[in-house]
Amino acid sequence: MAAVRTIQVTFDCAEPERVARFWCEVLGYEHRGSAGVDPSGVGPRLYFQRVPEGKVVKNRVHLDVRVGTGLVGDERVAALEEECARLVALGAVRVRLLRADGVNESCLVMQDIEGNEFCLD
Repeated sequence: MAAVRTIQVTFDCAEPERVARFWCEVLGYEHRGSAGVDPSGVGPRLYFQRVPEGKVVKNRVHLDVRVGTGLVGDERVAALEEECARLVALGAVRVRLLRADGVNESCLVMQDIEGNEFCLD
């Protein structure tokens, strides 16, 4: 059996081009129509496909945008809040800050421009 070398993450959405542009801005990806490609070739390709139905419930899978790696406490929260401000300017919505609890470090729950949940981690 051949080993899988790459993956693509596919988003169902109402406006593929708009959502693709948003995520390319978030991640620094190259915008290619209804897709986003990591210019370094390391990250997965993101594909955005139009579907007729709207989002109804919480995502079962979500992306974690890793902006606080290696940071803890107030320094981590400051990095999350700074990135949150940048993403809100792009159209994202801040949902809530989940503070460190002794097991998990702080993260910030957000929604993209079509309401899909993701975390700043």
